Amino acid sequence: MSSLSVSEKAPNKLVDKAQEPAKLAIKVDHLHLYYKTKAEANPTLKAAMIRKVKRQKVEQKIIKAVNDVSFEVPHGTVLGVIGHNGAGKSTLLRALSGILPPTQGRVEVRGRVSTLLALGVGFNQNLTGRENIILGGLAQGWTKDQIKDKEHLIEEFADLDSISDGAMDRAMKTYSSGMYARVAFAVGVHMDPDILLVDEALSAGDARFKERATEKMLELCANARTIVLVSHGMETVRQMANHCLWLDHGHLVQAGDPDEVIDAYLDAQNIKKVQAAAVAEDV
Repeated sequence: MSSLSVSEKAPNKLVDKAQEPAKLAIKVDHLHLYYKTKAEANPTLKAAMIRKVKRQKVEQKIIKAVNDVSFEVPHGTVLGVIGHNGAGKSTLLRALSGILPPTQGRVEVRGRVSTLLALGVGFNQNLTGRENIILGGLAQGWTKDQIKDKEHLIEEFADLDSISDGAMDRAMKTYSSGMYARVAFAVGVHMDPDILLVDEALSAGDARFKERATEKMLELCANARTIVLVSHGMETVRQMANHCLWLDHGHLVQAGDPDEVIDAYLDAQNIKKVQAAAVAEDV
């Protein structure tokens, strides 16, 4: 099975069963991700003191962020992941990046990975933008010489001088969220990743930067890079992805052609709104 191009639409399954393992970029097998949180809705100092005196333990609740999810992604696929807030999308991406270990199941990722999970994560705000380019490159496994070769491209793409002269040589704690986004995105997409994991990166920045960021993503798509894109922007997913996952409360609801999955997701959201409106009228 050949790698999918941007213009092609994927089949109803992410990969044919005959797909050779060597051609897979990502394989997720019965993935479960759970975490614990305190059951108290509004913890207070008084309640904490009472528990301490009575030697009571804080009751904990198990949150099932991802629940028995399995899929495979061939190299060259652009996979969109959609769902409401709290559906498990970002948690899934953190599992693919290796940040979160599976509670159960298995995650295999094959190739050089670059992550844009939350723009600027891993940057040191006390360092300059230029110094954080080096820091970001080192985090991706590049040598200082390799980073130096990329530095001018990253600086040119971020184009901070169009916002504020000399910004690249100022501490990033002085940056606006848009400036932060420019540097983080520029570093992530210029590290020649085999696999790029993106969580709402295109929602940051001004209109001009979003356009350039989209063009860069499409360039990566055209070069048959594997991309996993988590987004609430349905049109962005339609434009870029050739396959799509819909998550709901940690469960995989549907996988397939982006147009079909997105239409089903939007229909379901509309049904819920209509039901909610009907209940409100009855009350």
